[in-house]
Amino acid sequence: MASHRKPKQRSLTSSTARAAALLALTGTASATLLDGTGHAEHHLTPAQVRAKVDEYRREAEEATEKYNGAKDKADKARRALDALRDQAARRTTRLNAARNALGAFAAAQYRSGTIAPALQLALSSSPDQYLQRASLVERAGNRQTALITAVGRQERTLRQVRGEAADRLAALRLSQTAAARHKRTVQEKLAAADRLLDRLTDEQRRRLSAAQEARDGGKAGAGSPVPATGRAALAVSYAYAALGKPYIWGATGPHGYDCSGLTQAAWRAAGVSLPRTTYTQISAGQRVQRDQLAPGDLVFFYSGISHVGIYIGGGRMIHAPHPGAPVRVASVSDMPFAGAARPA
Repeated sequence: MASHRKPKQRSLTSSTARAAALLALTGTASATLLDGTGHAEHHLTPAQVRAKVDEYRREAEEATEKYNGAKDKADKARRALDALRDQAARRTTRLNAARNALGAFAAAQYRSGTIAPALQLALSSSPDQYLQRASLVERAGNRQTALITAVGRQERTLRQVRGEAADRLAALRLSQTAAARHKRTVQEKLAAADRLLDRLTDEQRRRLSAAQEARDGGKAGAGSPVPATGRAALAVSYAYAALGKPYIWGATGPHGYDCSGLTQAAWRAAGVSLPRTTYTQISAGQRVQRDQLAPGDLVFFYSGISHVGIYIGGGRMIHAPHPGAPVRVASVSDMPFAGAARPA
């Protein structure tokens, strides 16, 4: 008689179960993205798109300054490492020359049958031992003592230089890793802003661009210089010459700039060396109150000190606003003011 029992279901293996669970979670996550943020962004008004794009650009600029700082540290560590490696090579050459001289001296004594115990220690596999046996060194002749001492000193110095080089190499790798991480953040934020803008119609993008330009202070050539003196005049003149050049994150000119790259380049043209980032530039020179601003002063914005421009007088500045917007004149009141500094 045929059995009417239900077929026995095969149990899932652990790997199959994990795969099924992963697919379920992935599907849930995808649905959440579609029904949540991604879905909501499809229904943003142009004004909301502008606000969101501004947010992404501010976050990208913060990451840009962190990238600049990490890259600056990496560049300094690389230069220091190269210098230490050169120093180690020179010291190795001098050490080898001293050892050769010591060997020649030993050979001469050996031929005459008068090689000293101190010299035997110096030529052993552990030359440092002879330094701990001062009584033997003292019995060697003056020239022999000088050679032995020079070899030991040069060996210690060479070990120290190589240790410093290893530290610099470690610092370089850490800075390079940090720079790469911040670079990815910049790219992600800017890509997110571009995706939002791509959802607008041509007319909406035109209106958004016009509103952004009006808020940033008008066209690049707007305004005229306010008299400045000394080095500040040179810095302001450089900033005016940069009007219209593109914003390029991580750039310090001459073909494009990010915000701190522009201020650094302007003051470099005036003979003043500024640090690379906004959060270090604000500590360069004398701090200035807003009502005491003078042409050439650095003006900083946002609580994280993530943006900077160069003041030109009349409540205006020249700055590199953000990707897609060239270097231009803007009002200092357009963004949350965070402080000012006067380079010297």
